[in-house]
Amino acid sequence: MASNHLTGIGSESKQLATWYFTFAFILFGAQLLFGLVAAIQYVMPGFLYGILDFSIVRIVHINALVVWMIFAMFGSVYWLLPDETGIETVGIKIGKLLFWIFVVAIVIVVLVFLFVQVGKADATTIWFITEGREYIEAPRWADWGIVIVVVGFVSNLFLTGMKGKQTGIVTVLMADMIAFAGLYLAGMFFTDNITVDQFWWWWVIHLWVEATWEVFVGAIAAYGLIKMLGAHRQVVEMWLWIEVAMLFGSGILGLGHHYFWIGTPEYWWEIGALFSALEPLPLVAMFVHVLYDWGKETGLQMAEVHEGHRIEGHTVTNKPAFAWFVLNAFGNFLGAGIWGFFHTLPQVNLYTHGTQFTSAHGHLAFFGAYATILIGMMYIAVQGTNGIKVMKNTKTSIWAVSLINFGMIGMTIALTTAGYVQVLVSRAQMGATWAGYFDGQSGVWFSQAMDWRLIMGIVVVSGFVLLAKDLLTTGKNPVHIR
Repeated sequence: MASNHLTGIGSESKQLATWYFTFAFILFGAQLLFGLVAAIQYVMPGFLYGILDFSIVRIVHINALVVWMIFAMFGSVYWLLPDETGIETVGIKIGKLLFWIFVVAIVIVVLVFLFVQVGKADATTIWFITEGREYIEAPRWADWGIVIVVVGFVSNLFLTGMKGKQTGIVTVLMADMIAFAGLYLAGMFFTDNITVDQFWWWWVIHLWVEATWEVFVGAIAAYGLIKMLGAHRQVVEMWLWIEVAMLFGSGILGLGHHYFWIGTPEYWWEIGALFSALEPLPLVAMFVHVLYDWGKETGLQMAEVHEGHRIEGHTVTNKPAFAWFVLNAFGNFLGAGIWGFFHTLPQVNLYTHGTQFTSAHGHLAFFGAYATILIGMMYIAVQGTNGIKVMKNTKTSIWAVSLINFGMIGMTIALTTAGYVQVLVSRAQMGATWAGYFDGQSGVWFSQAMDWRLIMGIVVVSGFVLLAKDLLTTGKNPVHIR
């Protein structure tokens, strides 16, 4: 059992975690800001013309998404390590140094994206401006910097895991972080053949995100459920191991649904379509099982109290975090599972590939599968930092979670509608011609869907402002039980 010194903010590991969470939240805000600018440019193409091109705004929007989530992931691990291992994180001073190296590198990359933007078609651009690979557009020097930071992080995790108490959660994280670091390397080498290059690029985009990140989320979910509900460790770790097996199995096979367009054998199409749909199932099963057990035990305790026995009832120790964790389980299933399966089958993907269907799936999947649980971990950090025993919802936290989720669902519906218009007009009716593309883009339903995407984006940003306010102020709110 970890000492009070390690479970409170006196732990250096948890102090470092708050640094990671803080910078992650700043990047989260930048991601939403540039997403809003991109949405405005879609309906008003002249907005910031000659200052910020849509392509650059999109690069910052997408890359800020990936990087803020990595920062929040590292923060989550540094937060839970003392609790799970019972000792202070090994190599914490190196961890702090690597944090600042990571921050400086990201700031420089963003400034280059904004002020340099493009370069010559030579190695100088690849090394110092952008590598040009979608989602992972950082220049080569930053790529290697990220690798160094991740290797240092993984070393701290392994040294702590081997020295302290070993739990299933830490063991899964140790194994997962090897894959997390290794798969990123698949997108760092250059090939002349665009098909081969796309093949390895998809290994990063799909296996890195949809396998290693999903396993990470499972480990964080297990920790959070134990922390907030007192869930049985045997139950959550059982489902965690099932998730590891299914995600690495189904994740590798599910990768095949990306091979439709790059010349690989046809048998990958059906294999990829089937197995990619299985990935979110274990996480939902974990939540359902834990919530069922918790509800059953709570009901038994209430019955015993009714019979005259004095028993302290079950309670959720962090209600804002719990709301985000529950949203993660079902947002993951809806965004990554259902919306992904909408256009995964090759017979369907023939028409939906490259349309707003992809954007709808991407927005809901990243939000539902990752953003939700990482925001929940930020609330757990606020609770621990301020010594709160039971953290309750505030009006601000309720409005924040409501606006952000309403906005994201509305945005997804708008993008899905736009995707249907493109499929029906640009692909099915017009045969995927240039004329068909422009006909689809100029349709009333498409333009109205883009308007609604912008409106819903404003709703999300409004919710983010309230979320920032709540995370900054709720720690001192007297409504909580200390």
